[in-house]
Amino acid sequence: MRRGTLLVAALLLLGACGRGEAVPSDVVTTDTGQVRGEVRDGHLRFQGVPYARAARWEPPVRAAAWNGVCDAFEPGSPCPQVGSSYSETKSTDEDCLFANVTTPSVAGRKPVLVWVHGDGAIGAGHFFDAERLARRGDVVVVTFNYRMGVFGGFGLPGLEHSGEFGLLDQRAALEWVQRNISAFGGDPGNVTLFGVSFGATAVGAHLIEQRPLFHKAIMHSSFTLVDVPRGAWFPDLEALPSLAWRPVPEIQEIGAMISSELGCADVECLRRLPVEKLLAHPQIMNIFQSTGYGGSVLPRLPGDSLEAGEFADVPILAGATRDEHNSFVGLFRPDPMSTEDYSRLVREAFPDRAAEIEREYPAGAFASPKQAWATVLTDRMWARATFRQNTLYAKKAPVYAFEFADRNAATNPEIPEELHGANHSSDIDYLFPDEDFTKDRGLSDHMIKAWTDFARTGTPGWPRFSEGQYVQSLAPGAIGPVDYAAEHRLAFWN
Repeated sequence: MRRGTLLVAALLLLGACGRGEAVPSDVVTTDTGQVRGEVRDGHLRFQGVPYARAARWEPPVRAAAWNGVCDAFEPGSPCPQVGSSYSETKSTDEDCLFANVTTPSVAGRKPVLVWVHGDGAIGAGHFFDAERLARRGDVVVVTFNYRMGVFGGFGLPGLEHSGEFGLLDQRAALEWVQRNISAFGGDPGNVTLFGVSFGATAVGAHLIEQRPLFHKAIMHSSFTLVDVPRGAWFPDLEALPSLAWRPVPEIQEIGAMISSELGCADVECLRRLPVEKLLAHPQIMNIFQSTGYGGSVLPRLPGDSLEAGEFADVPILAGATRDEHNSFVGLFRPDPMSTEDYSRLVREAFPDRAAEIEREYPAGAFASPKQAWATVLTDRMWARATFRQNTLYAKKAPVYAFEFADRNAATNPEIPEELHGANHSSDIDYLFPDEDFTKDRGLSDHMIKAWTDFARTGTPGWPRFSEGQYVQSLAPGAIGPVDYAAEHRLAFWN
C-alpha cells in the first residue's frame, strides 16, 4: 500500500491540459496534440496527459485530439473510487484516463519504465513522485490511471469484455507509450512494465497475454498464485481459491445480481445511473476487484498458463517483502488477539494441519499472537506463492528475484509496533522517494540503480534466480543473498 494512499491524499478534480500559471516549460508533440510540461530541477514533468477515453464498460479508444498547446502542469482526476480504511481519496469523475511523464530530457532515447499502481480499488498514477527515479536512473517514467472496482472489473451476461476493462485501459496506456514516448526522450523499443500488488498482478496478466508492448517486467508482491485461507484477509471471510482472479461467468453472475439490486434490467440502464449511486452500493468497488479470466484477454486461470509456460519470455525482476502480511493483520484485526484467538484462527484456516502449524509457529516464540498469525500468513500465502511464481517463470525466462527486507520501512502508528517491518508495498517509497522520505536513502539509491540498470540492460546486477534459486536481500547494510526458502519455511509448507 503506497504511502500516498495510506495517508490522506487530496482529491484533484482538475481537468487535464488546463491553463496554468507561467512556469519554465517545454513543449512536445503527441499524436493527439501538443503538451507543455514543467521544467523542474534537472528534469521535466508532464501531468494529466489524456492517453485514452472510454465510455462506461466499453473498451478505451484513442484520446480526442486538441488544437493549440495544452498545459500539462497538473494531474488529471483519479478514476472513480470511494476511499478505504487507509485512504480518504475519493472521486466520481469517469473522465480519468490520464498519463504522467517524468523525463530527464526530451532529447535522446532513454529506457522507459511504465508504472501500474496497486491498491485494487483506490489510487492514481500521480501519487507516485518519479523525479528521483527518472533523474538518478536517467530513464523516462510513465505513471497513469486506469478504471478500478466496478468500473474496471464489472461483468454482466452478454457484456463484452466483462471483468477486463482495467486491463484494457492498461494496454491502451502501453499503446500510447509506443506511439508517443519518443517525443519525451524515451525509447519505445526498451519499455519495462512494473507494478506493485494489484499492479504487479496486472503485469503478470500482460505477460500471459504475450503481446509485445513491453520488453522487460518488474513485479513487487504480485499475487498471481496467492490463495486466501479462511479468515486470512478479513475476519470471517471464507477461503478464496484466488486473490487475483475470478472466472468471467462468475463475474457476470454477480453483476446480474447487483444490477437487480440497483433496479436495472440491462446494461444500458446501469450506464445511465449516476456514478454516486453505483459507488453507494455496499462494497461494490471491492466486489469487482478481481480480474476476469476465460474472456478475451486471459484465456484461462493465469496459474495454469504459468504452469504451461504460456507467457512472454522477457527478462523479469520479481520479489516480495520480508513481512508481507503484517500490515493486513494490523489494519483488519484491530482487536486484541490472545493465544486462544490465535489457535482458533489457525484451526479455522488450516483445519487439517492446525496442530502441526502451532508446533512450527508457537505463539510464545513471537512478540505477540498477532505477530505469529502475520508470520504464518506471510510464509504460507505470500512467500510460497512468490517462490513458486519465480520458479515457473525461470523455466522459460531470465528471472532475477529479490526480497525487500528493511524492517524499519513501515512504522504506521495505527498498527502494533511488533507488526512494523518490511510490510506489503513498503518497498515502493524507496523507488519513488519524495521530499518527505525519511527512510534509508542509501538503500533507496541502491534500488533505483538496480531497477534502472535492469531496465537498461536486462540485469539488476546479481545472479539469476535459477542459479541455485538465488534471491537478493535488500536491507540497509545487508544487501546480498538470502536463503528465502529456509527463511520462510517453504519445506514445511510444501
